[in-house]
Amino acid sequence: MRESSEGLPSQREVFWRTTLTDRNLSSVSQAGLVNNLNDGMAWGLFPLLFAARQMSLEQIGILAAIYPATWGIAQVGTGAWSDRIGRKWLIASGMWVQAAGIALVIISNGMARFATGAVLLGIGTAMVYPTLLAAIADVTHPAWRASAVGVYRLWRDLGYAFGALLAGLIADALGLSAAIAAVAALTFASGVVVAVRMNGTLPRATSQTVSQLRELKAVK
Repeated sequence: MRESSEGLPSQREVFWRTTLTDRNLSSVSQAGLVNNLNDGMAWGLFPLLFAARQMSLEQIGILAAIYPATWGIAQVGTGAWSDRIGRKWLIASGMWVQAAGIALVIISNGMARFATGAVLLGIGTAMVYPTLLAAIADVTHPAWRASAVGVYRLWRDLGYAFGALLAGLIADALGLSAAIAAVAALTFASGVVVAVRMNGTLPRATSQTVSQLRELKAVK
């Protein structure tokens, strides 16, 4: 529930709510962290894996471009989609689609399958990226929303650093495939956390507004 502007939480309270104590905000924060963790892994380890499996420099460049291109284009639609169906299951499903894309890359050997894995990773990221920010807006009052977004962005952007460190340590100890598999498992687990812990955050008024707009279009 959104709070009134009276009795605003302190910066410390906003930090702990967004990090741990609020079921919705903390679920969003951990999903953002893991999303960027696997993003950092993809940029750091995927090219090495592709090279190890005999892809040419040109093919590696194409594969590297497929993931962000898919994500960038698809998120235009997924943001609007979350306004209609809600945030929770789009976030959870997006994490699972990302995990599936990463897993497919691990077991693949060839341009077509690698490209399919990159597309899945891009689609999953597009399902998650705009929806996480929208979920924060759903449950925070405008007076302290920017503070909550700042805390979320802290954890989300730290995901790049955690991803690089984690993937590098596991790759050194167990190899590239093991490092990528570990990130896929974390991504799947993050989706489970969202599915179990997060509530639906889309305000009922928004759903009603969408229905009213559809009715108006039908009349026209």
